Parts: sequence; structure tokens; C-alpha cells
Amino acid sequence: MTSSNNLYFILTRKVDYLGHLNAGRICHINEYKHKSALRKSLTKLPVFIIGSVSTLDYEIEVSSLEELSREEAELLQALPDDAERLKWYKDKDALRTAQGLTVGTAVTVDKGGEKLRGILRYIGGLTESTYSRPLSGTSFGVELQGEDKGKGNNNGSYECKTLFSCAKDCGIFVPFSKVRPVVPSSLSPSSPTHSQTEELAPGDRVTYFVGDKCRHGMVVDVQENGREHIVRISTDTDENGKRGGEVDVPLHSVFKGEVPAEPESMDVETPPVEPNNDDLYLDLSVNSVVEVTLGTGNSYGIIRWIGTLPGRQETMAGLELEEDNGVSDGTFKNERFFACPAKRALFVKLSSCRTDSRFQSASAEHSERMPPLTQENTEREMETSTGKLGTVPPISTEQVNQILIGRMRGIQGHCNSCYMDAALFSLFSCSSVLDSMLFKSTEPQDAPIQNTLLHDIVNPLRSKGFVEGRHIMKLRQQLQKHGYSHSFTTDEKDPEEFLTVIMHHILALDPLLKLSAGGKVQESYCYQIFLDQNHSLVLPTVQQLLEHSFHTAGLKLAEVPSCLILQMPRFGKKFKMFDKIIPSLELDITDLLSEGPQQCMLCGNLAQMECTDCFTDPLFSQTGFKIFCRTCSTQVHSHPQRRSHQPAALDIPKGYLGRSMPHALIRDKLELFAVLCIETSHYVSFIKHGPNSQDWIFFDSMADREGEVDGFNIPEVHACPEVGTYLEMSLAELANQVPRDMKGVAKRLFCDAYMYLYQSTSMCLYR
Repeated sequence: MTSSNNLYFILTRKVDYLGHLNAGRICHINEYKHKSALRKSLTKLPVFIIGSVSTLDYEIEVSSLEELSREEAELLQALPDDAERLKWYKDKDALRTAQGLTVGTAVTVDKGGEKLRGILRYIGGLTESTYSRPLSGTSFGVELQGEDKGKGNNNGSYECKTLFSCAKDCGIFVPFSKVRPVVPSSLSPSSPTHSQTEELAPGDRVTYFVGDKCRHGMVVDVQENGREHIVRISTDTDENGKRGGEVDVPLHSVFKGEVPAEPESMDVETPPVEPNNDDLYLDLSVNSVVEVTLGTGNSYGIIRWIGTLPGRQETMAGLELEEDNGVSDGTFKNERFFACPAKRALFVKLSSCRTDSRFQSASAEHSERMPPLTQENTEREMETSTGKLGTVPPISTEQVNQILIGRMRGIQGHCNSCYMDAALFSLFSCSSVLDSMLFKSTEPQDAPIQNTLLHDIVNPLRSKGFVEGRHIMKLRQQLQKHGYSHSFTTDEKDPEEFLTVIMHHILALDPLLKLSAGGKVQESYCYQIFLDQNHSLVLPTVQQLLEHSFHTAGLKLAEVPSCLILQMPRFGKKFKMFDKIIPSLELDITDLLSEGPQQCMLCGNLAQMECTDCFTDPLFSQTGFKIFCRTCSTQVHSHPQRRSHQPAALDIPKGYLGRSMPHALIRDKLELFAVLCIETSHYVSFIKHGPNSQDWIFFDSMADREGEVDGFNIPEVHACPEVGTYLEMSLAELANQVPRDMKGVAKRLFCDAYMYLYQSTSMCLYR
């Protein structure tokens, strides 16, 4: 019996009459038998149990089985026991992520709690299928890299069978539960979007209404009754005034937090706001359109009054809500503060309010109409018609000296923030390629982070050339309170970790990079360059590193990225694979695209063949994939040393077949706009802000310090035209440069590069 015509199921609960079968066991049934059972409306299915010593089928109730795709069944079957299978079956995000993994992906492997870095080299079964076990299970073979080399347990072989090749103890085989992509793809688990019912949890303090009476209590449970959700509440006092007891209340009548008839405790508990961060809501005023989180979700309204209430010290806001979710008509303790319909007024802390996220797109529309930035009109143009900050275009080459150069310029560093300072300065000071993330619609709980990023960091950086360290700390506090890391406010992180959290988890930005491998497309936000151990590069350019990495992993670009973030081949912050890396000011990605016309590297006609074996042939240049027309490919591979090569046909758009190839083919290129560098434990950045070779600036968020423990860091930005001088040298001249003798800060760019940022100029917001 083969498995090709089988359907697969997982046993979701233990069956009493089959005591030896645990929940989590994988079962299968012939598709024909399954259809027959459905026609007969059977309540039990005759399924075979994978791994059972019995060759007989078992009659199991349909209600105890959940159908799996073959791919899901193979992934789960590789797990060690039934309990593990059931646990990971419930994690749909992890299953989707595993199905999206492809050979060549940079991953981390969990081995005894230690996260090891490597490249995925094999996906498949470790043993042959048998009659009783038609699925051997899908495992993942990883070649460990960098500092983690030697921490594996094989050389790519399993039970004397070679599944991939690597050095001794550099290979490891694991199930999908132990492997994760280094950069989350669009299939990776992300922060869940909380539904209305998930806003309430056992233990939450709530206010609920019975008729016109307002009462308080604590959530015991949230249950579904048909189409309605019912909240069970442990009451402070019941309808007779007695303490204790429980009551069931419809979800729409329950508000999270204290919104009582007693005005002294009239607050709405929303996701906590950092103490002493009043500037989070300074933009709010009377008639501002806002939203606030209540027990049934987000409510929207207009601020009609701001002030203090009797017995309260906090600044309060009186809201007129769009719907009947309030508690009065604008009166408080029989005193009228504003007028509105009954049950439309709600008094809350001003800090519990935030800008209505439904209208954030107005800022983006305004930004497209803004005239060029000048120092005289900056402050005026930053104000929109609603009184809120709009956007400020990036600093132009002509404005760099006036706005950015000097001490106390850039972003002020504080408490291990250099990774964030350097990343934000690189992305937003002189480039707009990722400005879309500042204006895209967000989840309500994420809007304050986007607001901080735009109003407190990007706009001041571009208009005044300076961002205080407290604004970066506020952003770090907000990220920490979202739960991504308990040490965001204290510890140094990697820039890619911060960028992934912001782009993927918080703002849900569409992945910047789409990689094609083996017919599958993998999406990510940045690309880690890995090289084959046998590479011959000594003084590489970024162009060469990217091409060799794509060649090693068998990757192509599915489309031209708007922004390409490249991590250099170094592991940790200390180990560097190369003494120097030459920046490629332009990155030619034409030959890296999976689709589109390409030219034969020899005659210039339409290329139809590609040879990965020729890529490493010393006869050819170390730059560029080796692609040929059919005639040139035949001639090249007629040489005895290349007869063993295996050229493959390129994927050519149908419209180009049979047409002559223009010799002036427009090539797809990206331009370098920033480089993040780290020598040991401190990140700095270089910005290429203009077209001339001398148009470089250097930024250090902690260049100097004023005072000791109670002092502050002094950020500095200065021009570094010496970088252009070295870039104009020949490779031989550069190779002979002694790093410590290089002028200015050039040594740091060539020797300490950690991350390169490239952009497609056609996709920048203001170009």
C-alpha cells in the first residue's frame, strides 16, 4: 500500500475503548474507503494507526479525528511522541512557518536550550517508508555556521546515508519544532491580533451594567452561548447590595476597568502608558478625534472637555462617543461639563486616549503635497490642518551641512541604545525608502509606537537634526511593554532584531525581500550573507558577497526589492570573515532576478542558459552569474574541463522568446544609502547622502560624554570625504592599506561593516 492515495488525521482525544492509543497519534485511511464511509454517513472511520504493530484498522469516531494535509502529517510524524504532536498540531503558526522553509534559509536550531545558527541544507525523511509507517516524518538538516560549527553531531549523514555534506560535527537533524528562520517570513508566527473576547481575561477588573445600574466586579470566565459571548463576573455587590456572588452579563454590557457611577474612581484601564511620558498625548486637545479601549474593544469619539474633576489630580478628558457606550449625558456628580445624548459621555484619563487610527492616512496624503523643506518653513509646514505633526522629507545633500553636521546632532545615545540609534539614523535621516511604515494603518495597540517613531524621532531628526535620548527610551519602553523583550530598555540588541520587531510584529510591513528557491517564494525583511567554505574571495565587494551567497544557497530574487538590508558574513560581533569589505555603491541585481530577460555574458544576445558550475570557474570573473545564449553555452562547455558542467535553462518571459536582444538592456540596480558598523560592542553608521564620491557622513550617538553618572552622551555627525578617496583606489591599493593608518574614520567602514542598506531610487517616497 502506498501513501499517495491516503488521507491523514490526528487523534485529538484519547478513545476509551482503545486505551493504548494516545491523543496525538497520526492515522490514515484510503481515500476510496473514506468516500465510502461518508456516503454511508458512518460515525466511525476505519483508520490505520501509523507506528502500530497491528496491520488491522481501528474504528475511531469521526469527532475524535482532525484531518491533516500530507505535509502537516509528515511534519508532525517527525516529533518524538504523541503528546508533542498534539501540542504542536495546535500551533498553526509554527506549522505554516515550517511549510514555508526552503533549502538555503538561514535558521536557528534549538539544541538543549541553546540557539545555534546555520543554513538549512535538507528537508525530508530520515528513513524509508514502510507498510505500517507510510510517513517517515519530515526532518530538517542544518549545517551549523560560524561560532556554532562543531556543535552538531554528524556530517550530514543519518544512519550511514548521506543527505547533505558538511564538515564533521557541523550537521544536525531536528524536527520543525526545533528550527526557526533567522528572519521571520510572512508565514512566521507573529503577535496575535486580539479579538473582542480576548480583550477580557479572568482576573480583569470590569464595570458592567444591569439595566441602568452601574456595578463592578472581576472576570471569572468568558463563555460563548450560541452567537453571543457571556462574561461571568464575581460581583463586588449584587442587585440587593450584598457583597460577593457571581453574575452572567452579555459582553456588550461589560467595560474593562473601572467606569463606575461613583465618580472618584472613574478610569478606563487601557494598555499601560509609561509614567512621566505626558508628551504621548500633548497633541490631543478639545475636538480631537480619539479612540479608547473598553471591555468590548475600541470605542471612538471626540474630546469635548479637558480638565480636572473634583477629588482627582490627573488630567481628565470628557468624551462624546459615537455609540451608546458611555455613562452619562455630559454631567459628572450632577455638574454639567458638556452636553451630549444620554449614554454617550465618558470621563477618562487623558493619557488613556490616543489618536483615532482610522484617520492616520490623512498624514500620508498631506506629505505628498508638501513643498520642499527649507529651514524657514520647516516648523510651519510640520503643522497640518488638524494641528498635528505631518511628515518632514528626508534631509537633502544641500541641507546636510546646515542641519546635521556638528556636535549634539543626530540621535542622542543613552543606556546601550546605539544599535537603535544607528539603525534609525541610517533608515530615516537622508532616505525615504521606508517612510511608508510611518503612515500605514496599524492595530490600535501599536499606534502609539508608530506615533512616537514619526512625531518624536523622524520628524525632529529631519527638521532640527537632533533627537533627545528620552524619545528613544520612550520607544524602547513601548516595545518592552509589548512583550518582545524584557530588556529592551537596558540591554544592547542587534539591529536586525529591532528592525524585525518594528517592521514585522508592530507595523506589519509587507516583507521587503522575496526570495525564490526551488519553486517556492520565501519572504523576509533582511538577508544574512552566508558563504560556502570553499569560496576564493579575499578582498570582496558587497556585489561579490551577495552573488556568492545566492549561488551557495540556490536563491534568486522573485522581484526587485524597494529596500535591501544585507547582513555581512560575520558571526556575533567579534568574528569577521574578511579583514576588509569593499562597499558596492551600486548593486546590480539583474542577474539575480528569477524572471526577466538577461544578456549572454559573451555575445550580449538573449541569455537562455545558466551554469552554476561556471560560477566558480577561475577562468571567469568573480562577479556576476554565468549566463549564456545557447550558442555560447555550447561553445563554452565543449572545453574538456567543462564538459561535466550541467547548465540549466533560464525562465524567460514568453514575450521575449524569438526576439532580438537590445545590447543596451536596462539593468536593475540598487544604490547604497547607509552602512551600520560595529567593531566590538558599539554601533555607528555611515550615510551616503549624495551622488558625489565625497558625499559621506559619519554618525556616532555616543561620540562624547558630559559629566559622570548623572551626565549625558553627546552625539556627533561629521563629514568623512576620505571614504570617497579610498573607494576611488584600485583593489591592489586598497589591499595594501594598513587599517590603523587609514585616514579619518574610513577604517571603520571598510573593516567593521555589519549591515548594508540599499534602496531602489524609483520607490523612494519623495523622489
